[in-house]
Amino acid sequence: MLDALRHLASFARFAAQRTRREQHDAAVLRELNAAALPLPAGLELQWLGTAGYRLSYEGQTLYIDPYLSRVPLRELLRGTPALPDAAVLARLLPEVHAQNDQKVVGVLVGHCHFDHAIDAPAIARRYRAPAYGSASLARLMALHGAPELAVQVQAHRPYVLGAYTVRFVPSCHSRLVLGYSVPFDGEFSCEHLDALSPAAYKCGQVWAIHIEVAGCRLYHQGSANLIDAEVPGGGVDVFLAGIAGRRFTRDYWPRILRRLQPRMVVASHFDDFFRPLDAAPGFSGNVNLAAFPEEIGKVSRDIGVATLRPMQSVRGLTAFASPDLP
Repeated sequence: MLDALRHLASFARFAAQRTRREQHDAAVLRELNAAALPLPAGLELQWLGTAGYRLSYEGQTLYIDPYLSRVPLRELLRGTPALPDAAVLARLLPEVHAQNDQKVVGVLVGHCHFDHAIDAPAIARRYRAPAYGSASLARLMALHGAPELAVQVQAHRPYVLGAYTVRFVPSCHSRLVLGYSVPFDGEFSCEHLDALSPAAYKCGQVWAIHIEVAGCRLYHQGSANLIDAEVPGGGVDVFLAGIAGRRFTRDYWPRILRRLQPRMVVASHFDDFFRPLDAAPGFSGNVNLAAFPEEIGKVSRDIGVATLRPMQSVRGLTAFASPDLP
């Protein structure tokens, strides 16, 4: 009860100061956007908004939690079907030409909430690429008529997808409902596309995703919670950290950063994911991006912090060496 009251009080303070808080968030976003990421030459990283990313290396592309077909808040409240927007995907997704040795080698999904999984079936079908994730994702793929593209993953097993080696790490979702429960929890079970409301995208099994490419190690955590014993040690170069629910997880940053030991933390899932990607950007309620650098600094001043803007791409440095690799 005390935790619930604390969360309610935090949101009340945000609501009373929303304009000032979002101005501060915007200033920090501009400041952190200038940080250089420790990526190898030839590797391109694009933030798709929310927890979504596109990685591209030597003509091979990997999508992670892609969410481009933004669902307006009114549609969430009405419970209308939430499906991929073909026009949006056609406008925002690049063409891939096999004759130029370009290929999408996989679509990775950390959990099946609508803001992580809506577009995965359409992107997988567009590029005839396998979609990797939970049993809930496999059922979602089957509902969209593409069961043959679904791969139900095994924990910590290495999946070699072209230039990338991918491992799925058992994890859990932050308890966003006043610290008590996960929204839309449970396994995906919808049987008809016309019943596929945002609430029908049940969370399912939650995975963090460890990716190695060109000597670089990236770790994607779509929701700010963890199973401590499952998080790999030994260091990563870039931690792609969804920060929206971090305050609902006890000691989140100390617990995960001391295991991952990242060189750089890139914040995501702080944007208003009900707005279209071509609209003016906004922030999720009470996400407090401005506090993010100080929170990381309290754990270690040696960890860099950065952000991207939605749909922004960054390319790797000319010189790159991961400190734990020869």
